Amino acid sequence: MAAAILATSGRAAIAADQRVRLDIRKPTAAETLIELGIRMGVSLGGVEACKGPGVPLIGPYTLKEALDRLTSEGGGCRYAFIDARTVRFWLPPPPAPARFRPLPQPALAQPETIAPLAPLVISAGKRPARLGSLPGGVSVIGASQLQDTGVGETASVSRQTAGFITTNLGAARNKILLRGLSDGTFTGRTQSTVGTYLDDLPVNYNAPDPDLRLIDVDRVEVMRGPQGALYGGGSLSGVYRIVTRTPELGAWSASLGATTASTQSGSDSYRLEGVVNAPTSQNSALRAAAYYDLDGGYLDDVALRLSNVDSTTRRGGRAVWRADLGDWQVRLSAAGQTISSKDTQYVTLAPTGPRRANQVRETHQNRLGLASMKITGSGDWGRLEAVTGYVTHRFASRYDATLSLSQFSEQAIELGVYDERSKVRMAVQDVLYTGPERGRLRWLIGAFTATSIEESDADLRARTAAMTRSVYDEDRKDRLNEYALYGEASYDLGGGWRIAAGGRKFRTTVHTRSYVTAPAPGQSRDLDRKAGFEGFSPKLSLQRELPHGGLIYLLTSEGYRAGGFNSGGLVTPSETRRVFRPDHLRNYEAGMTLNPWNGRISLRTAVFYDDWRNIQTDQYFASGLSYTANIGDGRNRGVEVETAWRATPRLTLSANALFNDPQLTRIAPGYGVTDSARLPGVPDVSFGSLVTYHRPVTTRTTLMLTAETGYIGESRLTFDPRYSPTMGGYYTGKLSAQLLTDRWRAALFVSNPWNSSSDTFAYGNPFSFGQVRQVTPQRPRTWSLALSANF
Repeated sequence: MAAAILATSGRAAIAADQRVRLDIRKPTAAETLIELGIRMGVSLGGVEACKGPGVPLIGPYTLKEALDRLTSEGGGCRYAFIDARTVRFWLPPPPAPARFRPLPQPALAQPETIAPLAPLVISAGKRPARLGSLPGGVSVIGASQLQDTGVGETASVSRQTAGFITTNLGAARNKILLRGLSDGTFTGRTQSTVGTYLDDLPVNYNAPDPDLRLIDVDRVEVMRGPQGALYGGGSLSGVYRIVTRTPELGAWSASLGATTASTQSGSDSYRLEGVVNAPTSQNSALRAAAYYDLDGGYLDDVALRLSNVDSTTRRGGRAVWRADLGDWQVRLSAAGQTISSKDTQYVTLAPTGPRRANQVRETHQNRLGLASMKITGSGDWGRLEAVTGYVTHRFASRYDATLSLSQFSEQAIELGVYDERSKVRMAVQDVLYTGPERGRLRWLIGAFTATSIEESDADLRARTAAMTRSVYDEDRKDRLNEYALYGEASYDLGGGWRIAAGGRKFRTTVHTRSYVTAPAPGQSRDLDRKAGFEGFSPKLSLQRELPHGGLIYLLTSEGYRAGGFNSGGLVTPSETRRVFRPDHLRNYEAGMTLNPWNGRISLRTAVFYDDWRNIQTDQYFASGLSYTANIGDGRNRGVEVETAWRATPRLTLSANALFNDPQLTRIAPGYGVTDSARLPGVPDVSFGSLVTYHRPVTTRTTLMLTAETGYIGESRLTFDPRYSPTMGGYYTGKLSAQLLTDRWRAALFVSNPWNSSSDTFAYGNPFSFGQVRQVTPQRPRTWSLALSANF
C-alpha cells in the first residue's frame, strides 16, 4: 500500500489557535489525521508515519491541540508546520545507545507491532474523502506503490485494479475498458467509454488513450461505473484520473532517475527522468518534471528485412506553479508529451508459424499538449473551484493496405498505403461551488462547458505498375459543444446512515463537414450536417458507515454518449449507417468496504448490473475504412473484489478480481450477428495480485521484494464470433528486488518472467483484419535496472 499520503482538505485553512468542535472516532491514528485535515482545512503529508491506534477527538480543539494529542497518545510520530496550510509528519529515530550498558537481563521477546494499512484520500468524487467512505467501485494507487512496483504507464495499472483492462495495440494506441463494459477494441468516432483526466482536465475525447507517463504522480484514481452525473459524456464506464504532486512551499528538492532494460531477442531500452521543486517566493513554488523513454523493438519484418521494427520513443514534461494568497490558491499547469512508434506490434499466422511481412512500416505519432489554470477559494461561506483548460491532441497512423485493396482492383496491387491524421483542440471551463459544512446537509453545484474541434484527414493510395494513384481521400471537420449544469447533495440520516442524490442536465451540439474524393468505382461526395442532443443523468445512493471505517451502500447511476454522423467509405454509407444515435447506460450496484483486524485488512466488494441501450461501436467496412454503428442493446452483471492484508510488519499481500458476464441482449438488424454474441474484448474473469516484502539489511538500507501477477481470461475481438477467434487466457507478471535508503534506490525488475507469447487483446491492422489471423504477443522477458536519487 502507499507509504506517502497527502490529505487535501476542501475547506479554508483554520488558524492553529482557532477552536473547532470535533467528533472524530477512527480506529487508527493515520485515519484520524486524514479526517482532521479535511475538517481543519489543511494538507497533511506523511501520515503513514503515525502507526498507532486512533485517539477520539470529541469537543472543541485547536489544530495544535489536536495534533499534540494524536502524536503523543496514539501516533508515536512527530510533526511540523511547513506553512499555514501544510503539516508534515515523520517517525523519530530510535534513541542513541547508552555509553555504558548494564549487564543484560533475561527477558521475554516482545512481538513486533503490526501497523494497520495506511489509508488513502481520493478527490475524484469532486470533494476530498477517505478511500472507502464513498459509495461505488473506487480504487487508488498511491505514489509509493507506483514507484515500488515500477508503474510508469497506463497498461501497468491494470494488474493492480479490478476490472481495469487495456488493449495492446501499442503505446498511445490503446483503449481503456472498465468493469467489462466494452464497445469493441477499435478506435474511431465514438467517444471513449472511460474519461481520462490529468488532475482536473479531460485529456481525450474519441482519441486513443494518450498513455501519459506516470512521473511525479501523487496517486491514480479509478472510479468504476457510469459517472455521468459529475463528469458527463465520456465517463460511461468510469473515470481514470492521474493526480500529480503539488509544488511544496519553502522547500528545495530534486530527484533523478535512469533505467536500462534488455528484452530477450529484442533491442535495449532506456529511460531518463528528473523532477525539481523550487520556491519562487514565500507563498509560491514551482515544480517541474521531464522524461525521455526509448522502448526497443522485438519483432522482425521478413518482407522489409528489418529487425526489431516496433521501437517507441516517448518524451515529455510538466510544470506546475502554485501561489497561496490567503484563503485563495492559484495553480497554473502545463504539460506535453510526444510518442513516436516506428511500427505496430502484431504478427500474422502463416503455415510456417507467426511472422511479420508488411510492405511498409506502420508508424504512429501521438502529441498531446495542455495548459490549465485552477483558482480555489474557501472560507466559512464554502469552497469555490474554477478550472480553465486548453488541450491539443494530434495523432497520425499509417497502415499497409495492400491486402484490402487487392479485393477492389482488377489489376495487381503492388502496394497499398493508408494514412490518417487528426488534430483535436478542446477548450474546457468547469466551475464548482461546495456549500459550507453545517448541520447534516452537504451539497455542491457546478457548471461545465467545452468546445472541441477535430480536423481529420484520411488518404488511401495504391501503386500499380509503378504508378501511384489515390483511391480515397477525406477531409473532415467536427465541432462539438457541450453545456451542463450538475450538482449533488447528501443528508446525514443519523445512526451512520446517509442518503445522496445528484444529477447532470446537459446539451450537446454536433456540426460535421466532410469532403470525400473517391474516383470510380468509388463515389465522391460532400456532407454538412448538424444535430443536438440533450438529457438528464441522475445518481442516487444510500450508505451506512460501519464501525472501524467500514461501509455498506446501494447505488444507481447513469452515463451517456452523444450521437454523430458517418461520412467515410468508398461509397456513400447506406441510409441506416449515415448517423449513429446516442447510447445510454444505467448501473445498479450494491457493495461494502471493511477494515477488520485493527485495520490490517482492507476489503472492498461490489455486485453490479448494467443495462446498456443503443451501444455505439466502431466497425470497419470490407475496404478497411471505419464507421460507427449502434449494434443493439447489452447488459453486464458481475462481482468485483479488492483486498489487502498486512500479514506481518514486513509482508503485505493484495489481490483483485472481476467476475462478469457481458452479453448482447438485442442485436440491430443488418449485422449478421448471432443472438449469443457477447460484448467483445472483455473476459469473463480477470484477476491480479501483489506481494510486497521489506526488511532492513543495515541501519540505513532496506531490502524490498515485490511480485505481481495478473490473469486475463478469454474473449473475442469483435461482436461476430464467425470472424473473431478467441483471444486471451494468459498471465502477466513482474518481479523486483530493490535496495533503498533515504536518498538512493536501486531496483532490478523482470517483466513477463515466464517469457509468455500469448495472444493479447489487439487487432493490429484493419486492412487485413478478417483475411489473415493477427496475433499480438506479449513483450518477451525483459530485465530492467533502475537507479534513482533524491536531493
